[in-house]
Amino acid sequence: MSEEKQRACPAYKTMIGGQALIEGIMMLGPEKKAVVVRRPDGGLEEQVENRILIKDRHPIFGVPFIRGIFNFGSSLANGVKALMFSAEFYPEDEEADEEPSKFEQWLEKRLGSEKLYSLVVTLAMVLGLAFSIGLFILLPTAVVGGIAWLTNGMPMWLRNLLEGVVRIIIFMGYLMLCSKTKDMHRVFQYHGAEHKTIFCYEAGLPLTVENVRKQPRHHPRCGTSFLFVVIVISILISSVFFSFVELTNVFARMLAHLVLLPVVVSITYEINRWMGRHDNWFSRLFTAPGLWLQNWTTFEPDDSMIEVGIRSFELVLPSEAGKDAW
Repeated sequence: MSEEKQRACPAYKTMIGGQALIEGIMMLGPEKKAVVVRRPDGGLEEQVENRILIKDRHPIFGVPFIRGIFNFGSSLANGVKALMFSAEFYPEDEEADEEPSKFEQWLEKRLGSEKLYSLVVTLAMVLGLAFSIGLFILLPTAVVGGIAWLTNGMPMWLRNLLEGVVRIIIFMGYLMLCSKTKDMHRVFQYHGAEHKTIFCYEAGLPLTVENVRKQPRHHPRCGTSFLFVVIVISILISSVFFSFVELTNVFARMLAHLVLLPVVVSITYEINRWMGRHDNWFSRLFTAPGLWLQNWTTFEPDDSMIEVGIRSFELVLPSEAGKDAW
């Protein structure tokens, strides 16, 4: 087996994963969450928190097909908080010295800084989730509904197929467009540093810049793969559902998609867990599209980005060896 293939098939699989931020990386381990950001002065800003998993407090949230929804929500919350933390070090130039508005001052006085921060995080989560659902779920339904209206009728099987095709086109177009912007390109470079660091650890190599630099930037257990599988599963489930329940009204179909979304997320989460624990032709077939999409969501990082990846990973390593095993 070639050296490249050996690196692509690690002997050890870790549950530690991360998220690229604005000039930084967040890593989630079994015990801790760490956010490391490269400050404008070149130094590293670190934020480390102990993790209390919801399934440890409420075991029912660890049950298959229930855990997926709550883990998705938890990941979204952690991601938004980490993104806001990293953004604090890189404010917009015109806002750097701007005084808080009277409304912001009133909110902070009424709620306090901690409650205000929680409110902002919650609003950011809701808006981000609403944007994603609107763009990738509802918009394709509306577009195909308009086509069906203009053509004066359309077979249900064709309508289901077109909704799926439009959904994939919008998703891929969105990723490609994001990758072309300067700021997102740097974020995607940090995404590459995150993947390379995890690969280096899974290969059993010391976490040095030189070792990490040699690793692949495409990782099979990436959030991009998860999102793509969500879209594929949503297409399959909605096609089956609408084969039995023939809804032609656009708004009724949108509502049905929203009702089915928790089912889609739950099933996708379980599929991703299974794929993460297996390495065979079937699992590789399932992860192949997500790996291909990482051509637009990961780029080769520079050494300073790799240093951020290494540091954030080291901060979440468990105290007990092997506790992070997938």
